[in-house]
Order: sequence, then C-alpha cells, then structure tokens
Amino acid sequence: MDFRADLHIHTHFSDGTNTPEEILHLAKKNNLSGLSITDHDTMAAYSDKLFDLAKDLDLQLMSGVEVSSELSNVSVHILGYNIDLSYKPFQDFLIKVQEKRNLRNIEILKKLNEKNIEISPEELAEFIKRKNIAKSVVGRVHIAQLMLEKGYVDNFIDAFSKYIKDDGPCYVHGSKFSCESVIDQIHLAKGKAVIAHPSVFKSSKTLRALLEHNFDGIETYYAKLLPQEERRWARIANEKDLIATGGSDFHGTIKPYLSVGCSWACEETFNRLFQ
Repeated sequence: MDFRADLHIHTHFSDGTNTPEEILHLAKKNNLSGLSITDHDTMAAYSDKLFDLAKDLDLQLMSGVEVSSELSNVSVHILGYNIDLSYKPFQDFLIKVQEKRNLRNIEILKKLNEKNIEISPEELAEFIKRKNIAKSVVGRVHIAQLMLEKGYVDNFIDAFSKYIKDDGPCYVHGSKFSCESVIDQIHLAKGKAVIAHPSVFKSSKTLRALLEHNFDGIETYYAKLLPQEERRWARIANEKDLIATGGSDFHGTIKPYLSVGCSWACEETFNRLFQ
C-alpha cells in the first residue's frame, strides 16, 4: 500500500470536533501511513500518550500547528511542521498569538451586540466549557455555534454569511504577528514553515509578496481542490523549490464534506519535512 500522510487536521483543541485520539483512529481506518495535527495557534493536542498511540497503530505522527499571521493587512495562515515540542520559547509565542485571538473575539462580540445579538465573553466561555469544546483556542466557529444555539441564526452557515465571514458586518481582522515573525519562530523551533491553502489568495500581488518570504513549502494538495488548481500550485512549488505538502483541513462535523485523508502528501514530502 502506498504511503499517504494527511498534514492538515484540526481537533477539539481548536475548531475541530474530534479528540486527537479519535483522529489517529480515523487515520488508521482510512489507510493513512502518517499525519500531522495542525490546530490553530496551539499544540496542546500533542502528548507522550498520543505518540505512544500512533506507534501502537503503526502511524507516523509529525508535530504541527497552524499559526495566524498577516501580510499587509491580509490574513495568512502558516503551517509549522516537525516543531521541537520541548522548545519552550515557541510555546510562549503561541500563548501571545492566542492572546491576540482572544482580544479579537471580544471585538467581534461587541459588533454582534450592536446588531442585537447579545453574547458576552463570559457567556461564550461558559458555552465552551459546557459543550466541552475548544480546549485551548476559541474562534469564530465557536461564536457561530453559540449564535445558533441561542436562535439568532437558522443554521451555522448563516452565522458566517450574514455576520462574521471575512469582511462581514461583524468581522474583525484583529492584530496578528507578521508572516516574517511567525516563520522565524517556526525556524527557531527547528520546524518547517509552509503557506497554508494558497488557493484562498485571490490577489496575485499578495501571492508574489508571500513567495518572497523564507517559506520551506506550500500546501499544494488541499481539501478538495480541482486537479487543475493542484497542478498550478505544484508548478509554483517546483519553480520556487518549495516542499509541496498536502492535507484535508479536516474539522469533523464543522466541515462534514471533508474526511481525514481526502487530500494527502507522499512519503518523500513527509520525509523532507522531517529533515
């Protein structure tokens, strides 16, 4: 059986709905050989027990994270792979990233309140605890879930499309670290920095500026991109001598149309990230 590794997966430590242990069992069920859990702005999913479970399941588990950053006021997500988990300065850096995210959540709630959608930070925290979700990082997904529970929207998608989507009436960009600083932090932690889902960037100017940074790779095979789109990113990866990574961006029931392993990277890519 060919080696396949899903390098973009979220758990309940950020905005996914599965535990890390459930993710490993799904990976095994779907005949993967390797994987990386890349929660937003946290690496809390990783523990000695999780690596032991991966070994028991004959899965290669690579440490990973997806960090929020910005370039000229454009939101950019950066995947970090093979991070040294014992390097405390990187964990301290992620705490600072989370603090910026929490301030942004408060501003989003203020805008929602102006639209007569009354949710306080305390109520959101209680909801998170009651639902046993977002173990480390809270974001728009969780705000949307509470909006739905309180009857402010008819469905989860409406919360985003009507209020909190990018550039929506209650969207807040928030303060983020620069791409350069995030890349530097990943490299200091002996990791590889990869541009996440480049297909979201509609501006060629933004993409050109991103490619001038010291990235190690670019997410070429992503979720359910069309083959012609994947070929485009594969060509760019080859031209720029970047590692062409791949992953599903699995979130569990948040994105039910995506399954663990629906997009993946080969053994050569996995090994290059480990170098």
